[in-house]
Amino acid sequence: MNKNSILLLKTLLLSTSQRNIFKYSTDKKKKKRIVWGYIGTTILYAMLVAFGILICVGYGTYGFIEAAPVMCALVISLLAFLFTFFKTNGYLFNFKEYDMLMSLPFSSSTVAACKFLYMYLKSLPWYLSISLSMMIGYGIYAHPNFLIYPLWIILAFFLPVIPMLIAAFLGFLVARISAGFRKTNIIQTVLTMLIVILGFSLRFIIEGVFKNNKVEETLKKASDFTENASGIYFPARWFSDSVTKGNVLSALLLVATSALIFALVFFIVGRSYRNINSALKSHAASKNYKMSGQKQRSVRQAIVFKEFKRMTGSTTYMTNAGVGPILAVLIGIVTLVAGFGRIVGLVVHDVNFDIGMLQPAIPFVIYFFIGMLATTACSPSLEGKNYWILQSLPVEKKTIYQGKMLFNMYLTVPAMALSTLCMCISAKVPVTDMVLYLVLGFALCCFSTAWGCVCGIKHMRLDWENEVEVIKQGSAVTIYLLPNMLVVMGLVVLVVFLGTRLDHKLLALIFILIAGLLAGLSYRWVMSMCRTGD
Repeated sequence: MNKNSILLLKTLLLSTSQRNIFKYSTDKKKKKRIVWGYIGTTILYAMLVAFGILICVGYGTYGFIEAAPVMCALVISLLAFLFTFFKTNGYLFNFKEYDMLMSLPFSSSTVAACKFLYMYLKSLPWYLSISLSMMIGYGIYAHPNFLIYPLWIILAFFLPVIPMLIAAFLGFLVARISAGFRKTNIIQTVLTMLIVILGFSLRFIIEGVFKNNKVEETLKKASDFTENASGIYFPARWFSDSVTKGNVLSALLLVATSALIFALVFFIVGRSYRNINSALKSHAASKNYKMSGQKQRSVRQAIVFKEFKRMTGSTTYMTNAGVGPILAVLIGIVTLVAGFGRIVGLVVHDVNFDIGMLQPAIPFVIYFFIGMLATTACSPSLEGKNYWILQSLPVEKKTIYQGKMLFNMYLTVPAMALSTLCMCISAKVPVTDMVLYLVLGFALCCFSTAWGCVCGIKHMRLDWENEVEVIKQGSAVTIYLLPNMLVVMGLVVLVVFLGTRLDHKLLALIFILIAGLLAGLSYRWVMSMCRTGD
């Protein structure tokens, strides 16, 4: 990178630095939100550190610690690929400050490369949390030479680069293909969804390696799998050879290959960077457009329609908010076709037990996908600098947020109902229980919608420069997602346990009351914030 490139990257980092906002802002509410954001981020880092150390403890306890570096490389590579693939559209293409950046005396390749490096630096702490914690765990059990530690630390900065470049290049191909169509956002979203679905389907192929429930044998299978995977994905092998055997050549190969692929990718991307962004920012007009009467809608329905247009106008928003309901529907249909018992067998490795005991968990399994991201958690922040328009409208604030919540219900409830019906039919759930599970699913959707709105209003951020900052990295989304997903995973285990001791109908009624109560309290909280203006 030359001097101008470093200057551009520094400017991008400073313009979005929460530390600078906290340091110079006089808004106490904004500072408070930043502090809570730091607290939530610290908790997530702690969870990743614990995850990395526990992996090494498992490997070390059963004598497979030599497989830990390969696992470290594979976990970081997978996370880097997925995170980058979902962010590419918002960071590299169709971003808000495109016109301003392209007017500066920088080449297209330089701008694209700097945006990639910005994305890399923003996500690097997540990858380092896993890598350095696994280094500590590996050191405790393997007792390597002291020189391995600085080598591990240096290579940790290069581990995510190649998978991020691969994901960015795939995102470039998706954008390049979709740029040739009139409905660029829709085509881009469809292509992205297809790649995501393919990625999720690989999970069942990988699980075929594990066929028993014995810890030691499972870890041996995991060790064999990582060894086989590293034979295909060479960067993982290079990293492993570097830190386990002290192979300097492997370390140089990882660094040199990362630099070479970086130069090659952005040479290719730079050649059509302007054309792709121009196509994504343009909007085609229909040749046979005819003036017709406008449909009359209620205020809430008009807000619902506005939210729908906002979602379909953003690939980043649509893929992140829409992937959960789509996966829920797909899993429901696959379960109906393949059979509930067969799907459960893949997940629990063909352990013999009564699958009927899993029936109470169906609503929570569906909700795990449906509740991935409530649109209400990010839609208030997505108003951005246009928020003043909403405030100036002769519409009560509560009506605006009721419309936003109604849109999320329209998005999640049909998907929940279809997937729940498919799974219940496949699992031969009694009709009465099926109705109760549908009611429970509806209550959970209500809770997700209202709780997401609480987070969205309480941690609203309107000064963003890129929508990725609020859709994927915003404090509202993090605070919504973290407790929601952790609690749901715990509830799946809890309801299966309670289902062996309580009648399934009674159990469903109990959780309907709990979910309904939480949804009601969250909704009242939203209404109270609308009245107080907080």
